[in-house]
Amino acid sequence: MADEQGAPQDAAEPQFSDVLIIGAGISGINAAYRIQQRNPGSSYTILERRQRIGGTWDLFRYPGIRSDSDIFTLSYPYEPWTRREHVADGADIREYLTTAAHKYGIDRHIRFDTRVSAADWDSTTDTWTVHAETHGAEVTYRCRFLFFGTGYYNYDQAYTPDFPGIETFSGTVVHPQFWPEDLDYAGKRVVVIGSGATAVSLVPALADTAGHVTMLQRSPTYMMSMPAVPKPMQAVRKMLPRRIAHQVVRFRNAWYHFLLYMFFRKAPKVGRGLIRRANTAELPPGYPVDVHFKPRYNPWDQRMCLVLDGDLFEDISAGRADVVTDHIERIDEKGIVLASGGRIDADIIVTATGLQLQSLGGIEIKVDGKRIDPADRFVYKEYLLEDVPNMAWCIGYTNASWTLRADMTARAVAKLLAYMDSHGYTHAYPHLGSESMPEKPTFDLDAGYVKRSPHALPRSGTRRPWNVRHNYALDIVEHRFDRIEESMVFGRVQAAATSPRACVSEADTPPADQSLRTVAG
Repeated sequence: MADEQGAPQDAAEPQFSDVLIIGAGISGINAAYRIQQRNPGSSYTILERRQRIGGTWDLFRYPGIRSDSDIFTLSYPYEPWTRREHVADGADIREYLTTAAHKYGIDRHIRFDTRVSAADWDSTTDTWTVHAETHGAEVTYRCRFLFFGTGYYNYDQAYTPDFPGIETFSGTVVHPQFWPEDLDYAGKRVVVIGSGATAVSLVPALADTAGHVTMLQRSPTYMMSMPAVPKPMQAVRKMLPRRIAHQVVRFRNAWYHFLLYMFFRKAPKVGRGLIRRANTAELPPGYPVDVHFKPRYNPWDQRMCLVLDGDLFEDISAGRADVVTDHIERIDEKGIVLASGGRIDADIIVTATGLQLQSLGGIEIKVDGKRIDPADRFVYKEYLLEDVPNMAWCIGYTNASWTLRADMTARAVAKLLAYMDSHGYTHAYPHLGSESMPEKPTFDLDAGYVKRSPHALPRSGTRRPWNVRHNYALDIVEHRFDRIEESMVFGRVQAAATSPRACVSEADTPPADQSLRTVAG
């Protein structure tokens, strides 16, 4: 276990856990809950590089940070959301995660300030050795199974285009991923470069006290307004007991947003028209909607942005904010010079220009001494990597709440662990073999952060079980009736591992078709 600071009691001897979970955000906390629920005899440890629970919701601290999906599908099915709002602020989400981790005893298993650098699989013992640093000292952990709840982007490096002349700007330049706590923007002229989810939530928050806020975009983004507290759903929460109401609202929201997504994909012209009419109704008469709010692509080619209670449209109508659609020619001492010949003077420039995709938190993976590039491996059922033993990763949906698939993944891992234990297996991995598999993007979006790094994530095939699809309806059915042996290799080693539960006798030899196989590098 850990001391009060989360440091290992004995850094000299590698600590053993049946499962090591990397990351104490939504995915990691949920994985811990599902594993201890389904596998109460298994030990687990969570390694978290930050000082607090939260992951994304601890990293991002810019004004207005909030979920870009409803909180009922973002929260856990077993832990009701108790606050009134249906779209939550980042600080409230972090508090929710912290409370849930404490309630279920998960926080006792977390090692904070522990940054993992590498993980090595040893086929002679069927264990992972994980190398990390905590409080300035190198530490080592060992485990039977490794779970990555590290998200999909680089925590240390955000994406900022090369803006000519930005070094000459006399004001402050800041990226939302690294927002300074002491930044004073009251009464200032602020330009937010970008029109994604970050910009759409940031602009109204800044407009409350800034002198003026301009959202500068190269091209428009689809935006839909949603009430912070939908009255019908609030009525359901008042009428039913808390846990039942949480399940009802969560079920309704998951399917409502899935069906809405399918509608937009099947009838894009109708969808474009509906969104345009809604935007027009919330903006001032005569506002150039087609210039600033009519994208060139179809709905959900890129992720759609949520405008909470119409706040962005209200700020535009009141003159506290405006939208400029143009390209940046250069930045000078006083502001931004536009390609059209105009300019925007500024005291603060916020580069809300996106994320850098990254696999497995940038951690180096080796199997029997050979380095594994995750981008060279196909993904199996959205959570295992081709020919990589006893390792899972968690990746959410691009068109729905992250937690919907994160919970499916955690359940699948817990089920796999129970299956392995019941059969005495010490390793498992999916195997594609020599079968030819066409490839498609793992993230099915035409967004800039995806196109900039097309090979940053593990590969998706075009056929199940190697197809990473973003379809909640099909996934929930498949996970319910999953045949765990499909395309899987199971086996056991005779060498004793640290955990007695990982030791098997000579008599426990697996069937011929599930004997120990050499993992391809």
